[in-house]
Amino acid sequence: MADDLADTILTSMAPGTSLPSEAELAGHYAVSRLTVREAVKLLAGRGLVELARGKRAVVREPDGAAFADFLLSVLHNDSKGLFDLIEVRLSLEVQAATLAAKRASRAGIAAIENALQGMRDAEAASGAEGEARFHDFDVGFHEAVALASGNRILGYLFEAMAGPLRNGIQISRQGHASRGHSLADTIEHHQRILDAIRAGNSRAAAEAMRLHLRNTERDIGTALSNMGNVPAPGPARQSPLRSRARSE
Repeated sequence: MADDLADTILTSMAPGTSLPSEAELAGHYAVSRLTVREAVKLLAGRGLVELARGKRAVVREPDGAAFADFLLSVLHNDSKGLFDLIEVRLSLEVQAATLAAKRASRAGIAAIENALQGMRDAEAASGAEGEARFHDFDVGFHEAVALASGNRILGYLFEAMAGPLRNGIQISRQGHASRGHSLADTIEHHQRILDAIRAGNSRAAAEAMRLHLRNTERDIGTALSNMGNVPAPGPARQSPLRSRARSE
């Protein structure tokens, strides 16, 4: 019943629409009202409907919360997830940069520029607060590129990835500094991506994004090595973060 209702919600019910009453659903599926309640709870657990006492369940606006929670769990429990995320980003963000160079509107380019300016302003600030703001604008830059691609699914996926991505950026930043690089170097990498998108050069945009993400991958490897754990290449990489997470 829950699967059938989910299919109906996803294919023919707009956000904000109320589900039929418990009595109507019980009659339609020839089940008890208790079964109906359990099925609707399953839908709520999947983030498809919103429940309120004494009211019918309402179809929720889609969001990436469940996907984001999954990614955060992976990153916290297995450092290989950090490299898996980079591989996904290489697929998604290189394509996003390519499309943004072809399709970005003035507003889309302005959003990318504003995020990059935020990174510059945060670099000039001192202390942990400035670094936290830098990470936020860094994520914002990549999100703006995804949105500028004009592909709604890319934009949705990246919004869902934003929280886990920020965690990955924080770890990569440690390796970035250990390799002798500064925030100014990170800004320069992002500037190259922006310049290529602004020039409408899709090939250069893709290459600039790919180079940036490959550097990020090396930074993560260095950071994990500094923790006393060097990930093995390929699928056999183990989790240097697991014992750290348990101790925390």
